Parts: sequence; structure tokens; C-alpha cells
Amino acid sequence: MFKWKQLFALCAVVLLVNSAFIVTRLEDTAPDKKPIKLFNGKDLKGWKINGTEKWYVEKGLLVCESGPDKGYGYLTTDKFYKDFDLSVQFKQDANGNSGVFFRSTVDGTKVAGWQVEVSPPNHDTGGVYESYGRGWLVQIPDEKEGFLKMGEWNTLRIRVVGPKVQTWLNGNAMVDFDDAKIGEANGSIALQIHDGGGIKVSWKNLLLTEL
Repeated sequence: MFKWKQLFALCAVVLLVNSAFIVTRLEDTAPDKKPIKLFNGKDLKGWKINGTEKWYVEKGLLVCESGPDKGYGYLTTDKFYKDFDLSVQFKQDANGNSGVFFRSTVDGTKVAGWQVEVSPPNHDTGGVYESYGRGWLVQIPDEKEGFLKMGEWNTLRIRVVGPKVQTWLNGNAMVDFDDAKIGEANGSIALQIHDGGGIKVSWKNLLLTEL
């Protein structure tokens, strides 16, 4: 009788392990989420202009350009995105002091949140800056500054999950760090145009996958 109980218990364990394996395999083979096109190539639907600087669509490209006020300007998504993997392409047509904000909010032209830098050569493109707060969280070492192609199309990838932030520029890893304050935040994706005038940056293929 005792042997039968042992055999029954063993069968139950095997069945439980197999069931867990099947569930795990189903989860592993579940289809990946499709990326969202943040920019439709036609107009600024789904975005909000903050400030008086120029944001417009030209030949399928999203363009930001300094206006007569030469101030800060932001283009924010209507929707908040917390955990995501974002890929954007940008070309610095004139100057190039811009950036991509995440988990951010904008009041007028004052932003609260974090910026992945987009700047002229040797100015930390791909680094992460906290506006109106702690300033630079991660700057780019000199050996990585050459990854930026000024005046050409560049691909910037940003992955934010919980407190972890990772960036890549043209396929090259730029930053990888954890920050508790970022982990607690939520907000929009925002493109920036810096103050000072003379800036023009084109954007395309803004693809975001929610995680």
C-alpha cells in the first residue's frame, strides 16, 4: 500500500512539472508586441506643441526648428509611456542641440523628467540628463563620442524598464544604469529643441514598443 502511495505522489509531481513546462513554453512562444508609430508621417496627431518654436511635417519628416523667440520648445506625446523600447532616427540639419525626453511632463516650456541627449559632436549624445534636478546622471566617455554622424541620419534607441535605463546610438551601447527616482516616475515621450536659435533637426521612424 505504501509503494502505491509513493508511486501516486511521484506521478503527481511529474504531472505538475510537465504542466509548468507547457505553460512556460506557451509564454515563450507568445507573439511579441508590435511597435507603435508615434509619428504617422503626415501630421502631428497624437502630439502637443509646447512653446513657440517650430514643429512641422515636411516630405514625411518631423522637423523642429528654432523660431523668432529662440527659446526652448517641446513636442510631447498625448499618451504616457512608462516601460518601453523606443527607436528614433534623427538628422542634425543645423546645429543639433535637441533631445528625447521620457517619463516627462511639460508645463509651458518647463520640463520635469529625463532627457537622452541629442547634441553636436563631443557633447554627450546618448547620455542622460535630469532637467531642473540633478543634472547629468550619465555622460558619454570620449571614446564613444565618435559614434554620432553629424549631418547624417542616426538611430537612437532608448529602453526604459522600471528603474533601468539603456541607450544605444547607431547600434553602440551608450549608457546602462538604474535610478530609483526614474523607476517611480511616469510621463510622456517628448522631443526638445534647445534655446539659443539656429537649430534644425529632422526626425523619422519613431517606433515604440510598450513593455
